[in-house]
Amino acid sequence: MTFRSIYQHGFARVASCTMRCSLADPAGNAEAVLRVARTCHDRSAALALFPELALSGYAIDDLFHQDSLLDAVERAVETVVAGSKDLLPLLLVGAPLRHAGRVYNCGLAIHRGRLLGVVPKIHLPNYREFYEKRYFASGAGTGGGEIRVAGQNVPFGPDLLFTAEDLQGFTVHVEVCEDLWVPVPPSSAGALAGATVLANLSASNITIGKADTRRLLCQSQSERCIAAYLYSAAGAGESTTDLAWDGQTSIYENGAVLTETGRFPTGDQIAVADIDLDRIRQERIRMGSFDDNRRYQDVIAADFRTVRFRLDPPSADIGLERRVERFPFVPADPARLEQDCYEAYNIQVAGLVQRLRAIGCEHPVIGVSGGLDSTHALIVVARAMDRLGLPRSGILAYTMPGFATSDHTKGNAVRLMESLGVTWRELDIRPAARQMLSDMKHPFAGGEPVYDVTFENVQAGLRTDYLFRLANQNNGIVVGTGDLSELALGWCTYGVGDQMAHYNVNSGVPKTLIQHLIRWVSASGQFESDVSETLDAILGTEISPELVPVEPGQTPQSTEAKVGPYELQDFNLYYTLRFGYRPAKIAFLALHAWSDTERGAWPPGFPPERRRSYELPQIRQWLEVFIRRFFGFSQFKRSAMPNGPKVSGGGSLSPRGDWRAPSDSTARTWLDDLERNVPRS
Repeated sequence: MTFRSIYQHGFARVASCTMRCSLADPAGNAEAVLRVARTCHDRSAALALFPELALSGYAIDDLFHQDSLLDAVERAVETVVAGSKDLLPLLLVGAPLRHAGRVYNCGLAIHRGRLLGVVPKIHLPNYREFYEKRYFASGAGTGGGEIRVAGQNVPFGPDLLFTAEDLQGFTVHVEVCEDLWVPVPPSSAGALAGATVLANLSASNITIGKADTRRLLCQSQSERCIAAYLYSAAGAGESTTDLAWDGQTSIYENGAVLTETGRFPTGDQIAVADIDLDRIRQERIRMGSFDDNRRYQDVIAADFRTVRFRLDPPSADIGLERRVERFPFVPADPARLEQDCYEAYNIQVAGLVQRLRAIGCEHPVIGVSGGLDSTHALIVVARAMDRLGLPRSGILAYTMPGFATSDHTKGNAVRLMESLGVTWRELDIRPAARQMLSDMKHPFAGGEPVYDVTFENVQAGLRTDYLFRLANQNNGIVVGTGDLSELALGWCTYGVGDQMAHYNVNSGVPKTLIQHLIRWVSASGQFESDVSETLDAILGTEISPELVPVEPGQTPQSTEAKVGPYELQDFNLYYTLRFGYRPAKIAFLALHAWSDTERGAWPPGFPPERRRSYELPQIRQWLEVFIRRFFGFSQFKRSAMPNGPKVSGGGSLSPRGDWRAPSDSTARTWLDDLERNVPRS
């Protein structure tokens, strides 16, 4: 496998298909299935799903009991099996088959010239427009059986799982249409037994609103089962004597819609997506209640028979049929981002309201630099005071210029504090810093331009020290401003810097989200218009700690030049923290998300001039920095972090919540993985 192959990184390309049906013409339908299957093969799909009773047509009523038709179906099965010999995908095809004196509505699993097994439908609808019990027997109780089809005996029953022996985690369960509509679908047991891909061969006529119902059922089943769910409904060519058909095909994963095709097609239609088998596996590892439920439901692997096949997936670069957000903490969809910002902001406000109310504090103390983090923390504090019915003048805010504080950021800080109506002061830390540096006999005190970490942290530490003593003096608490991204990278001064506070409202918010939260607060009119104007000005300021002086004409100190672009580091953080992915997979995903500024959507309001792209060498470089900082030496800061609310489903770094790790571990395992599996170009 090459680095750029999806199959190297735990993905599997799957397809949900529908084609024009020829009623009661199995030979014609077999040709159509193979035609579409070849297209799926050409697109390197590992699985191709077809509708219920695709080889005969669904709406043919009593023709299901005609021997000529059933004989023709068996010949059609032979045709599809023979025609699949040189095709990559596992084909799941619907057909009516005779067995033990009855006719069954079945899903057939076919791969590379083999009929692997036959799964009968269990739940037969017999209400309103449906009359399936007239034609078919239920597959209930048929587990462990065999069926003779097209001259061969193959496994028969709802207890079948189809597993690719050369693609880790690719195990398929089959159910048929109505099986999904009951309180406990067969796919639930299949998932508990180990299936990661759940496939539904469906006919499902269309009525007003029914497509939404199907989507809800499939999406929720994929969420509950922590699985991919494929759905294919009958479309063009089905009988419209009394019904109509819309050919809905869709693919879901862990509650997310990966892709859907249009409806009411006139011919063939294929939904293709790359499902993430690693994500499914990782989620099941984390969610212990999933396995608890397996035991509660008394489902064991031995309840199912596993039919193995060899997929032989392609090793070359076939692209990625999957949307990868550049900003996994920041959705590009405007409505989703609006909702996320509303919830994130109110989570932060609600957290602080409860803390202030619980301890009877009316004087939150905060340092305001004019940067993004302290700006956002201040507008959270202001809204919390509003909610508590307390005057904003009770907020004690301080701007504390140091040796490199710019007039621009300081001016923004002052304007913001004034427009919010808080009680504020300027507290110049430079005299105290000079005294401390002199006491330490630091070269700077002797006039040398030595701007080392000690020089920086003397300033950061003094700011925090002043804030804590001011909180003591005023019966208040220090509200922290450091964010999730800084905690991940260890970019915070331990104990007497922005790592510490009495309560940190930003500790669950990544850097890439904060700018959108500020933008949302401004645009949604949460505060007065002059506040919004200042917020907009702050959004245009480059991220900098402003601790190192610069000469005229020099570039100000840049945080991102040291720790890497936050947009990449937040990407690395999300997939490390939320899913535990290997460095190679994270790099692969980053390459698809970030290599082309024109591919994929950007979050609304994201400035065009800041839209950057990254190639593999840059992605690898900053991923190595992330690994060294996150795994190598930053955990001790997180192990002692103050309280603060979890905000994003992507995770938090609190040792009391999402992330527990030893403070003295090493990064070697992840660095070795990076070295072995991620090329440098």
